[in-house]
Amino acid sequence: MSKKAIVIGSGIAGLAASIRLIHKGFQVVVFEANPYPGGKLSEIEIKGYRFDAGPSLFTLPAQVEELFRISGKDPKEHFEYIQLPVACHYFWEDGNHVKAWGDINRFADEVEIKLGEPASHVREALKRSAFIYDHLSPLFMHRSLHRFGTWTNKEALKSYLKMGKLGIFSTMNKANEKQFTNPKMVQLFNRYATYNGSNPYETPATLNIIPHLEFNIGAFFPKKGMHDITLSLYKLALELGVNFHFNSKVEEILVENKKAVGVKVKENNRFSDIVVNNMDMVNAYKSILRKQKQPKLLLNQPKSSSALIFYWGIKKVFPELDLHNILFSEDYQTEFEHIFHKKRIYEDPTVYINITSVYKSDDAPKGCMNWFTMINVPNNQGQNWDSMIAEARKNIIAKVNRILKTDIEPLIEVEDVLEPRTIESRTSSANGALYGNSSNNKYAAFLRHANYSSDIQNLYFCGGSVHPGGGIPLCLLSAKIMSEMIG
Repeated sequence: MSKKAIVIGSGIAGLAASIRLIHKGFQVVVFEANPYPGGKLSEIEIKGYRFDAGPSLFTLPAQVEELFRISGKDPKEHFEYIQLPVACHYFWEDGNHVKAWGDINRFADEVEIKLGEPASHVREALKRSAFIYDHLSPLFMHRSLHRFGTWTNKEALKSYLKMGKLGIFSTMNKANEKQFTNPKMVQLFNRYATYNGSNPYETPATLNIIPHLEFNIGAFFPKKGMHDITLSLYKLALELGVNFHFNSKVEEILVENKKAVGVKVKENNRFSDIVVNNMDMVNAYKSILRKQKQPKLLLNQPKSSSALIFYWGIKKVFPELDLHNILFSEDYQTEFEHIFHKKRIYEDPTVYINITSVYKSDDAPKGCMNWFTMINVPNNQGQNWDSMIAEARKNIIAKVNRILKTDIEPLIEVEDVLEPRTIESRTSSANGALYGNSSNNKYAAFLRHANYSSDIQNLYFCGGSVHPGGGIPLCLLSAKIMSEMIG
């Protein structure tokens, strides 16, 4: 009889883990507290408008395709996507705006024309980003940092000789100030710290690895929306024989003689040979692992930022807006000081607007747009969120009105809100933090939980709160790293 595996949670990493474990010969059962799969990667439908509820940027599609290929299927027959001609459209208060074209040379030329930043600076910055990726991705993205072999292989030894050039000893902001002459370009490249909920004025310059994914490899969009990543992998898992139980919150991971032997669900014990936890690591230890030894150093690490999202159905089409749009704050550093140190929302926030109806017209009624309108906010520390959200909404609308020269309020015909408290309640993310622990120091990569338990045999971890980190590609890689540890 084949071995049994239980996966706790059907976030994107849990789905990938279940698929990979099937190929390892396990019978796989997934227990999910929500009535739907996908975790943060879900969707909302309101009166003719459809919104991708969570992650909105799609990079490294090969990580999704690999799951179909190892299952003997042609990815194109199950999951379709396009490469974006424009990665993002950036706007500033002084009227300047720049399109980050997928064609690097076109982007560099536009920056030179619009902002006076030499095109060569953009090309060099993206070359440096590729250099960081080539040296660090084999080490930090594709292997466990908690296994000796990771540090003694050829790629690791090669990287040791380049440490000074990889940004480990500088901050993202300082590195970008050296790369660019125009503060707007520094701000544009500092923005990539938000991709894992960090502060560009504190996080290591190694995070300048991220632009490589978006520009040198490309930004993409699933033809059926981001939620199709969830749906296609869920369907694949079902076809392979994974058994899903929804509305089934795990109450405890069962441990006997320092071995994980199953889980307790709805007062019933379900036994297995291995247990994989896709739940946020911090909340897992506080709840389903509360009887076990607590990794206090990891649990007490500062958490990443969170998000405040307004899902707005807009009764107008704005042709100047693309799929991804950024309306920058006038004082970026002060904005991050508010988020990470004052634990408040800055009065002039950077506003991100994601509009999938630009590429998927049926996501909004004719002549309308679906605005996923988001700002970065602190994680939940018991602030007066009702008051802060009301004030932030006014400030967001005022900023949109100034930059787009419009009056957006009367155009909003539907609205829903997602904020740190509801992010935590719906996805079990500790404090509503989007990416688990923050990456605001050079040791942060080493202070993420491993993809296995060092104290409990047969217990494994995947997802954005453990190694290698948050975001769709890293969550998928966490499942891959985890599965490679299992015989």
